[in-house]
Amino acid sequence: MAVYKHVLVGLDLSPESRQVMARVEALLGGSDARISLVHVQEPLSFAYGGDIPVDLGQLQVNLETRARERLTALAAESRLNKPECHILIGQPAHEMHRFARENGVDLAVVGSYGRHGLALVFGSTANGVLHGATCDVLAVRIQPEKANG
Repeated sequence: MAVYKHVLVGLDLSPESRQVMARVEALLGGSDARISLVHVQEPLSFAYGGDIPVDLGQLQVNLETRARERLTALAAESRLNKPECHILIGQPAHEMHRFARENGVDLAVVGSYGRHGLALVFGSTANGVLHGATCDVLAVRIQPEKANG
């Protein structure tokens, strides 16, 4: 029996997402825990508001479709037992908190780039998830990708 029953794995779908998946596989591979892979997309309207007189609806749909394809590929490549894939729309930390509350998540796993200063203040989803979470949070330290050469 797993220590954790439902684990949320927050992924930004960058190449470094594989590092987060590898850590989750090492910790939970072979466990009977329910695994939810979650990617949160901010609506284009958050970034552009009413500044662009263009319908962003189809572009948003295309971005969601592409994100679902990438998330599904990560799930298929994993050694986890039937991970569920979820694409959420909104502010990442807020949506992960909401998902965790509504779905009985008892562990949230996110990648952390170890940023400092203004990059931490303005860009840390991991920090946002940690501060406000109602469950345990594991921040996986992302290591810089080594160039092939």
